[in-house]
Amino acid sequence: MTMSMTEKHKKLEKNVTLLAVAAFAAVTVGGLVEIAPLFWIDNTIEKVDGMRPYTPLEQAGRDIYVREGCYVCHSQMIRPFRDEVERYGHYSLAAESMYDHPFQWGSKRTGPDLARVGGRYSDEWHVQHLENPQSVVPESVMPQYGFLAESPLKVQDMAANLTALSRVGVPYTDAQIAHADADMKVQANPDADTGGLTERYGEQVNLRDFDGKPAKLTEMDALVAYLQVLGTMVDVNAAAAQEDLATEKGR
Repeated sequence: MTMSMTEKHKKLEKNVTLLAVAAFAAVTVGGLVEIAPLFWIDNTIEKVDGMRPYTPLEQAGRDIYVREGCYVCHSQMIRPFRDEVERYGHYSLAAESMYDHPFQWGSKRTGPDLARVGGRYSDEWHVQHLENPQSVVPESVMPQYGFLAESPLKVQDMAANLTALSRVGVPYTDAQIAHADADMKVQANPDADTGGLTERYGEQVNLRDFDGKPAKLTEMDALVAYLQVLGTMVDVNAAAAQEDLATEKGR
C-alpha cells in the first residue's frame, strides 16, 4: 500500500534530520534560481540619462551625513505608494542610488524622506534647519548641528576617496580623481575659476557658496551641497519609462 501525501508530510515533519535536508535543498534551489541569472547579465541596474557620480564636495557632504547618523532618521527611498508619491514626489529609481556606497534606502523614518529634497528649499533654509531645526519645524526632535558651520572641511585625501569608490564601480575618471581636492574647494567658492569642474561633472553642478560664509570652506558647505543634489540628477518620468522598457525586454 502506497503512502499518502499526508503521511509523507507527517513523516518529514517528525524527522528532524530529513526536514533539515529538505529545507536546505529548497533554499538552495530557490537561491540558485534568484542568483544564477545575475552572472549572465552585464548590469543589474539600467543606467539612465543624467545620472553621474557625486562631485568631491557632494561626496564629502555625504560622508558627513553618514558620520552624523542622519541616515538613522531619514530614509532616501520613496516607495511606489500613493501617499508617499503625493508627499515626497516620484518614487525612487534603482539607478538613482547606483553610485551610493552604502545606499541610503530603508523604511525607518523619524523625519521625512530626503530622496528628492534637492532644490526644494533654499541654502539658507538648510543652514538654519541644521543650526536650529526647531526654528523652522517647531515639532522637530532633530538635534542641532550648528557646529558644522564652524568646522573647516578637512579631508585628508579626496583623490584617495574617489579612487576607492572607483574600485567598487563608481565611474570616476582619471581627470576627476586627479583634480578631486581642487574641485572640492572650487565648488563652494563662487568667485574662483571653476578649473574645468563643470566639464568633468556637467553643466548642472551647483556652483556657489552654500553656507553663507564664502571666506571659508566648512562642513556645512559640504552637507548642504549634498542635500541640494538629492533627486535632481535625472528626469524621473523619462527614466522610469526607460527602466520599464528595459524590464519588458528582459522578460
